[in-house]
Amino acid sequence: MKIDKINIDGKKNSIEVLDKIFSAKINNQLVSNVIYKINANYKGRKAKTKQRNEISGSTAKIWAQKGTGNARHSSRKAPIFVGGGVAHGPKGESNYKIRKLNKSEKKHSLASLITEKKINNNVIIFSDFSSKINKTKEMNSILVKFGIFNGLIVLDKKSKENVYKALRNIPNIKTTTANHFSAYDIVKYKKLVFTESSVKELEKRF
Repeated sequence: MKIDKINIDGKKNSIEVLDKIFSAKINNQLVSNVIYKINANYKGRKAKTKQRNEISGSTAKIWAQKGTGNARHSSRKAPIFVGGGVAHGPKGESNYKIRKLNKSEKKHSLASLITEKKINNNVIIFSDFSSKINKTKEMNSILVKFGIFNGLIVLDKKSKENVYKALRNIPNIKTTTANHFSAYDIVKYKKLVFTESSVKELEKRF
């Protein structure tokens, strides 16, 4: 299928793209499952305390069972002692299962979301940025011109070298490459912006 491509001057042309990416079947259940897994895996669960079996030290009984006048105890590692293990403390990531995403889920969720963005006129394809743009103000004016106030911009390698520095400080704009964005990124931003070469790079993922 063909889709519109524009340059920064506003001149329109067309580009041939894969139907299975830009005109795919929309599967909301799959997208929901993928977003759930991505969110679950992103959550930081760093808090961790040592249980009594993780404390280093002697396991010898600290005093005789009877005759000392003290309460009966076995090891210094018990939670009631200073320096002992912690009862029912947080266990870090060991208690949580990493939810795996297979390649098929990733690809079909991306295609479903890209198609939905295209239907809602939220996909823009630019010609490659062949000349260097250093000023954030200049780059921002280009985005404003095309109504991109909140967007994910997928750049090819050459375009990234030319415009990345001008884009990185613009609020609500994220830049990435064709191999480094997920369904979560597409959902998070309103506009999805490609360059001509980044579309071709994306097609290689499919």
